[in-house]
Amino acid sequence: MMENQQQIVVITGASSGLGLALARHYAQQGAVVAAWARRAELLAALAAEFPAQIRVSALDVRDTLAVQVAAQTVIEELGCPDIVIANAGVSLGTLTEYVEDLDAFQQVMDINVLGMVKTFQPFVVPMRTLGRGTLVGIASVAGFRGLPGAGAYSASKAAAIRYLESLRVELYGSGVKVVTICPGYIKTPMTAVNPYPMPFILEAEVAAGRMARAIARQVRHTVIPWQMGWVGVLLKILPRWLYDRLFASAPHKPRAEVR
Repeated sequence: MMENQQQIVVITGASSGLGLALARHYAQQGAVVAAWARRAELLAALAAEFPAQIRVSALDVRDTLAVQVAAQTVIEELGCPDIVIANAGVSLGTLTEYVEDLDAFQQVMDINVLGMVKTFQPFVVPMRTLGRGTLVGIASVAGFRGLPGAGAYSASKAAAIRYLESLRVELYGSGVKVVTICPGYIKTPMTAVNPYPMPFILEAEVAAGRMARAIARQVRHTVIPWQMGWVGVLLKILPRWLYDRLFASAPHKPRAEVR
């Protein structure tokens, strides 16, 4: 980004939770934010807070055409973004034994993984052409090991981590950076239904500020908060027999209806 040029940031899932906190953070820092999410009424409320800086698009990241159109609008009206944050995601309790949960598995994978790919795709060539830009994927510590009752979510976040790593290597040397952020617990509507303790949980606004600093430093891979990074290390090194024994009786996220 050129000096004194206003930063352009695209954020998906920007109508609530972490996405909303990120949109507010960047707007407060003076950026122009293209806020994408499904719920138009919540996006309108966000735009009313920052009428000169927030540009909204009500869309579903599963809708390839809608994402392509919104991305082209950003490029034509604002220019190639400096930062694109693929934050849209869902967390649904799932159990493979229930046939009705197959739709939940499909939804989680489509939004959390393919939605990230669809969000980045329109911006890769423009960013590569300019030799700059940062693509940010919001993954999760849940992607480090498979959590009981969260097969879809853990699988989707593990896939997101590996996808982001592949993309980072593909774009190495192009000037385009790829940042993987793995949050622990963030106080959002998504975690409000969790029936178990959530260590080191952060307010969304605090998490957004820490993430923005990591993005500015173009950290390749980071866990926020840092304490959950050590939890993640422990999870990774636990032998399978011990992990199985410890987590077999862990509480599950409630199963939820697919929307």
